[in-house]
Amino acid sequence: ERKMPMPSKRRSVLVQSSVEACTPPDTSSASEDEGSLRRQGRLAASAPHQAHPGVEHWFNRVIQGSSTSSSASSTSSHPGGRPHAAAAASAAAMLADLMAHTQLGSSPKTLLLGNTVESALWTSVLHLSLTSIGCRNVLAPCLSYSPISANCPLPTLPPYPSAGVPVNSRVSSKIQQLLNTLKRPKRPPLREFFLDDFEELLDVQQPDPNQPKPEGVQMRPLEGEPLGVVTNWPPSLLAALQRWGTTQPKSPCLTALDNAGKVIYTLTYGKLWTRSQKLAYTLLNKLSSRNEPLLRPGDRVALVFPNNDPVMFMVAFYGCLLAELVPVPIEVPLTRKDAGSQQIGFLLGSCGVTLALTTDACQKGLPKAQTGEVVTFKGWPRLLWFVTDGKHVVKPPKEWHPPLRDATNETAYIEYKTSKEGSTMGITVSHEAMLAHCHALTQACGYTEGETITNVLDFKRDAGLWHGVLTSIMNRMHVISIPYSLMKVNPLSWIQKVHTFKARVAVVKSRDMHWSLLAQRDQRDISLSSLRMLIVADGANPWSISSCDAFLNVFQSRGLRPEVICPSATDGRSRGAVLSMSGLSHGVIRVDTEEKLSVLTVQDVGQVMPGALVCVVRVEGTPYLCHTDEVGEICVSSGSTGISYFGLPGMTKNVFETIPVTVLGAPISDRPFTRTSLLGFIGPDNLVFVVGKLDGLMVVSGRRHNADDVVATALAVEPMKFVYRGRIAVFSVSVLHDERIVVVAEQRPDASEEDSFQWMSRVLQAIDSIHQVGVYCLALVPANTLPKAPLGGIHISETKQRFLEGALHPCNVLMCPHTCVTNLPKPRQKQPEVGPASMIVGNLVAGKRIAQACGRDVTQLEDNDQFLYMQDVLQWRAQATPDHTLFLLLNAKGTVASSASCLQLHKRAERVAVALMEKGRLNTGDHVALVYPPGIDLIATFYGCLYAGCVPVTVRPPHPQNLATTLPTVKMIVEVSKSVCILTTQAIMKLLKSKEAMAAVDVKTWPTVLDTDDLPRKKPPQIYKPPTPEMLAYLDFSVSTTGILAGVKMSHAATSALCRSIKLQCELYPSRQIAICLDPYCGLGFALWCLCSVYSGHQSILVPPLELESNVSLWLGAVSHYKVRVTFCSYSVMEMCTKGLGSQTEALRMRNISLSCVRTCMVVAEERPRIALTQSFSKIFKDLGLSPRAVSTTFGCRVNVAICLQGTAGPDPTTVYVDMRALRHDRVRLVERGSPHSLPLMESGKILPGVKVIIANPETKGPLGDSHLGEIWVSSPHNATGYYTVYGEEALHADHFNTKLSFGDTQTVWARTGYLGFLRRTELTDASGERHDALYVVGSLDETLELRGMRYHPIDIETSVIRSHKSIAECAVFTWTNLLVVVVELEGSEQEALDLVPLVTSVVLEEHYLIVGVVVVVDPGVIPINSRGEKQRMHLRDGFLADQLDPIYVAYNM
Repeated sequence: ERKMPMPSKRRSVLVQSSVEACTPPDTSSASEDEGSLRRQGRLAASAPHQAHPGVEHWFNRVIQGSSTSSSASSTSSHPGGRPHAAAAASAAAMLADLMAHTQLGSSPKTLLLGNTVESALWTSVLHLSLTSIGCRNVLAPCLSYSPISANCPLPTLPPYPSAGVPVNSRVSSKIQQLLNTLKRPKRPPLREFFLDDFEELLDVQQPDPNQPKPEGVQMRPLEGEPLGVVTNWPPSLLAALQRWGTTQPKSPCLTALDNAGKVIYTLTYGKLWTRSQKLAYTLLNKLSSRNEPLLRPGDRVALVFPNNDPVMFMVAFYGCLLAELVPVPIEVPLTRKDAGSQQIGFLLGSCGVTLALTTDACQKGLPKAQTGEVVTFKGWPRLLWFVTDGKHVVKPPKEWHPPLRDATNETAYIEYKTSKEGSTMGITVSHEAMLAHCHALTQACGYTEGETITNVLDFKRDAGLWHGVLTSIMNRMHVISIPYSLMKVNPLSWIQKVHTFKARVAVVKSRDMHWSLLAQRDQRDISLSSLRMLIVADGANPWSISSCDAFLNVFQSRGLRPEVICPSATDGRSRGAVLSMSGLSHGVIRVDTEEKLSVLTVQDVGQVMPGALVCVVRVEGTPYLCHTDEVGEICVSSGSTGISYFGLPGMTKNVFETIPVTVLGAPISDRPFTRTSLLGFIGPDNLVFVVGKLDGLMVVSGRRHNADDVVATALAVEPMKFVYRGRIAVFSVSVLHDERIVVVAEQRPDASEEDSFQWMSRVLQAIDSIHQVGVYCLALVPANTLPKAPLGGIHISETKQRFLEGALHPCNVLMCPHTCVTNLPKPRQKQPEVGPASMIVGNLVAGKRIAQACGRDVTQLEDNDQFLYMQDVLQWRAQATPDHTLFLLLNAKGTVASSASCLQLHKRAERVAVALMEKGRLNTGDHVALVYPPGIDLIATFYGCLYAGCVPVTVRPPHPQNLATTLPTVKMIVEVSKSVCILTTQAIMKLLKSKEAMAAVDVKTWPTVLDTDDLPRKKPPQIYKPPTPEMLAYLDFSVSTTGILAGVKMSHAATSALCRSIKLQCELYPSRQIAICLDPYCGLGFALWCLCSVYSGHQSILVPPLELESNVSLWLGAVSHYKVRVTFCSYSVMEMCTKGLGSQTEALRMRNISLSCVRTCMVVAEERPRIALTQSFSKIFKDLGLSPRAVSTTFGCRVNVAICLQGTAGPDPTTVYVDMRALRHDRVRLVERGSPHSLPLMESGKILPGVKVIIANPETKGPLGDSHLGEIWVSSPHNATGYYTVYGEEALHADHFNTKLSFGDTQTVWARTGYLGFLRRTELTDASGERHDALYVVGSLDETLELRGMRYHPIDIETSVIRSHKSIAECAVFTWTNLLVVVVELEGSEQEALDLVPLVTSVVLEEHYLIVGVVVVVDPGVIPINSRGEKQRMHLRDGFLADQLDPIYVAYNM
């Protein structure tokens, strides 16, 4: 056997630097645990000879990374790569066998555990509760009370294989093989014809081949010493109570203190016995409902007692036991919304609790309903509340005696435990187990009759209950109970009470030791010499070891003997082990030196409890025994553990009835074991070491990290200055198929922004260098705002819940998705293009058709085909049907503000023509800007221009309240269109030349402005006849969604063809009425207002969308009143109706508004149909008779304002679901509704008569097959003839209007729409009897985002974002230098702003595999929207870059 050299002394930062330098966490990462000091060893200073290195020095080293990866090179068989590791270099397997029995002469008692650093830490501190440790399923499995003097090197322990598959099994190589084949992309078929892009696969993290593996032998289960036989040991706990109550009635049992530390009351054994009997008798005999006793033996009863009333709790607990009722101690609910309170309610409900016992004072403080009864808390069953110190408790008659039975397997009490997810389980403890547990504790702690014990822990559960309520009674001990409220006021109180009462034993947590250190200066006359045992209940927390050391250091001079501290061995030094954090992250134990930063110093938590059998098993999968150098879950088999989870047989079997097996699969014992949820290993001398709890375990990319360790690292970063009372919570959330670490800390009220960012960046660096793991999100919240656990600690599961719901309200957030999300799919490589011939052959071979479709043929012309010119049509109508009303304009009240018949319109147009010629002295072909509000003037002046041979340009008038932004647009259109004259109303004319206008534009450069309010009644000499139909009729100007002002030229022929197509599609005749709620300035809106009625002769009811702002129901009221069958609106109008009228359908019905007349309601749009909006509109107004099939959408763009339009005949619009991931690769793959990544797309109406559509590749200009996403090209007689711009960019855009395919049909001239879409042949038939081809618009090509080699549509990302939190009203995304920027409008209080950052980042990662670079939170209304209700993302981008958004918060994700 070889000896391993050891460093000479273990140092503790706390001993060297001042105590104040570190604040303890006011919580551990496990919600029940309030935690205390930060961990030490691994933060220890650099070289041993430096006297006071302090935290600063340590931290600077971390940041420079001076020593973080120094040991990366050492191999796993060299523990830690220390200078003297040569002796240890012999195979680690040998060490493993030495583990249990090597003696190292006189070297001091320090254990080291070794390392190779290449990734972060695993460990996770579990429920350490008793003495040094115990957990709720297992009552104190290990205690270290006997002095032990051996010391020995620790061997190296193995990791878990990457997927939890036993290393040596044959499966893993098979699975590995399978994984490898899956990773090789399959060759797509028809290689020479086309190339298919394969699904993006998330990267599967491959285990690092160099990671340490366990090398030790399989461990052997460890037996504790047998339970000693005690003469006159009582047959049950109640028998002991009876014995002391009758033979030693004056003996003190429990002393309660108030918040000033004064004794309020001392309960004697006699009093406890008589009062418990009284209560037992009352509960069984005096409570009844309907003449039936309320309670029967075995019923569960809730015990609701505050932390400062141990006396009443003790009486109630033993009263229940005497009555054979099962007490369920729980916390006092303070409000309806206590953290975790709902889960407690669930536990009470499942236990069938109907009665709660409490004190009078406590009952008075509970929230009451109006009736004066205690409210029913959220999720709780209905309870009767019984006050145990009230007048209802009666004395039992002389002949009544409680039944005192010997301990059996019946349930004695139920203790609650909260899981990592926050669910609450009840652990049932039998009378037998309770008795055995008291026996084991008495033996382990060497308790003797009549000793005094000071208890700082919660007496309702865990070690506080086991030592302070159960075992104490067994041994007639006197318990001094220190309430938490007193500790808060006076952290020294427990030490003062030890001194005053000469207590022999104290039960504390490391936090209590730390707090008393900070306060100890004032007290000189304290002596701790009476203590024979100081039990530290959370001995396995990473910070407990340094608390113990520091405490001993300070109080040794006050009589504290080193061997008293309980997680420790003899000679005053806790037996420690310095473990490599990297090794631990792989589940392997490697001895290391303390000089390194990335080490964890652990102390043993003692030896196995008397009468127990302990082993360590694999955490996941079959419970195989671990190797000696492997970390696993500690399992215990003993008579003193809990027996089950109440009412949860499945979980009980997993936890309480585990049968550990050897590598060969043979069970190691016939006794069932209980899993403790403690992670650890068995070290030399059969000491148990705990390195974490399952509750705090976070598995990131296959490596394990312990939440408590991360808390300790964060706390070490100048904690006093910044973190409020050390309150830090660490948990993991699952994003994109891996756990991501989230750190939440409360910052001190006086902390500045600067402080917080400095602290955050340092914490990130520290965690990165020590644990080698990235933090996904670091959030700071104001002091005292995190949900609290009963004794003031942080309620972790509730904090996590709030984080996920966006209800944490942080004041600072730092997200680091770029650094820690490493499993994104590889960016897509564009594949080489295939030639045209292969493309066509490929389509034939694969059975795909070339994607093209057309509307009805228009060659069989109608009767009025001779009218090519709109001005001729109007003159003809003025003669043929002079009094037929063409237009009705409604005002906000819904009454007709003005109307125009054919003759009236003709007459007004004539007057305008005269004014243009005489006043304006215009020539034929001059351009005229028409600046009018929506109304009949606009229509009349349009025809006036045609009569005079001028080219009209309709312009939206400036908004009087917002001249600064709207007037420059007017000016720009006037200039770009080269208008030589402006026609308008007197009011607008004044506005154009007003003082306010001068501030926005140069008013001197306006062309001639004429007002048309009072025109002379004159006839023009003749009406202009254009020489050819190809001449320009009007200019249509519009701002595209990308913010570009584009004017298109419409010839007379195109204008006439457009009207004819719409007439055929909608079956428009003079007898028809249609209602239009659109803006009349451009696109299809303009055509419907100004052209269609004149062409087809139908009556148009005009509803200006602006009027809806003062009367939302105006449009629907008009539709109902005029019984309109066909109506048009915009998305903004539809949205106003859904939001404004959604809750008022009842009121509308009372006003007799009915929409049953509507056959088609078409939304005019130049975008992908907004399915969610159209569906909710249909749903809301279904109650008013709107047919679910009525709503449809249209599609037009700059090159052709009307490509699709539902019309009155033809099949209903269809909806398909496509795979969003395939769309990013320009592929169309249909999926079922509701399947993951599915995106619903609605057909954009029917293709208009005379229109032909084809899908082409925007890059190669070749035709595409059905299953491809490509650019929509259109050929039609009503295509515009070109852009009209001054800036000489015609050449750039020439091919938008006349382009040809590169192969296939190379003759037809097409116009490129600039929109991506696809065609699908449906099962439906057209009016012509043909199969119907549906066109689906996916989005504008200009707006798509090219990210990671894929094509994203902003609307898809925005939809995900809006869904992520209820307060996001609107969202827009764009890219900026390769970063994705997400702007969200916050509809809610500003404190919610930062909640959105992690939610937005996570949802975009999950659903789109993209990392958000910047999240900008702004006020509602900041995202600019044009008149058609489309987002102006480029304007927004410009505003963002120019810093004009005035955001609430901008988060730059790192």
